[in-house]
Amino acid sequence: MMAPLLRRTWSLRGQTPVVRHRTRHHQKISMMAVVCVAPRRERVRLFFRLHPDTNIHAGEVIAFLRQVLHQLHGPIVLLWDRLLAHRALATQRYLAQTPRLHPVFFPPYAPELNPTEYFWSYLKMNPLANVCCRELPPLTRATRQHSRRIQHTEQLLRAFVQHSPLPLRLR
Repeated sequence: MMAPLLRRTWSLRGQTPVVRHRTRHHQKISMMAVVCVAPRRERVRLFFRLHPDTNIHAGEVIAFLRQVLHQLHGPIVLLWDRLLAHRALATQRYLAQTPRLHPVFFPPYAPELNPTEYFWSYLKMNPLANVCCRELPPLTRATRQHSRRIQHTEQLLRAFVQHSPLPLRLR
């Protein structure tokens, strides 16, 4: 099993529960996501892409940005953290060639400003909590399924934005 995030468990009184899982595994799911707020603040959307058993590099970031550009119209102010792939030379070249994208970095060590961090936290601490998978494909399916469910819950997406101290006013 992948190491599960346990929020709660139960057992008979006096019997400590034991959760068995594999240790020293190197399998993981990397994820890119963006919470989008429309210019008039009437709509909030989530885009994400999963990368099972892979690290995210500049190539994956550029492919994800192309996907987002295909889905959204007009100029995009891109607020993002200081992930090395975001600051990579290839990514910076792509941004320089894409006039619709206007990148702005969050200050260092300020995850509380990023609404996408609230999405990840919610995903891990709620629908994926206590999910124990022995292999990567079931974990990938569960992550995709729960992320899509969140993607279609605009009220929850609005809560992620409103919880951030960014000066965004939603309708």
